[in-house]
Amino acid sequence: MSESDLSIRVANDLKELAVIAERVDEFCGKHEISPAVAYQVNVSIDELLTNTISYGYADGARHEIGIDLRLDGEKLIVRIEDDANQFDLTDSDPNKADTDSELELRTPGGLGIFFVHQMMDTVSYYREKNKNIVLLAKKLKIED
Repeated sequence: MSESDLSIRVANDLKELAVIAERVDEFCGKHEISPAVAYQVNVSIDELLTNTISYGYADGARHEIGIDLRLDGEKLIVRIEDDANQFDLTDSDPNKADTDSELELRTPGGLGIFFVHQMMDTVSYYREKNKNIVLLAKKLKIED
């Protein structure tokens, strides 16, 4: 692993989200990545892992989730790997999330994935060896 990489391994426990956010912030600070980019990456990771931890495991057992960050030119690449139930977040239209209705009239769900698609430049998914792999890419410079 090089200086431009970060590898985090955590249990499928919501308490781990704070640890992940702190490590991502440290990585971004070390590489002079803007707070705006760091925030968007952290929110995206938090949304995806909250869903995975809350809904992806039916057995109640401890599982490991891997989060890897890598600088690739002018992009930050995030790779999330878990052995939760299969869920392809690219399989539905993130733009169908109900953002127009009054909050109390909305059907629960879908906004987290909508936010991830809005904040990241690319979002992809594949399944390999019974594991979900999510790849996120974020340009290091946010265009106005």
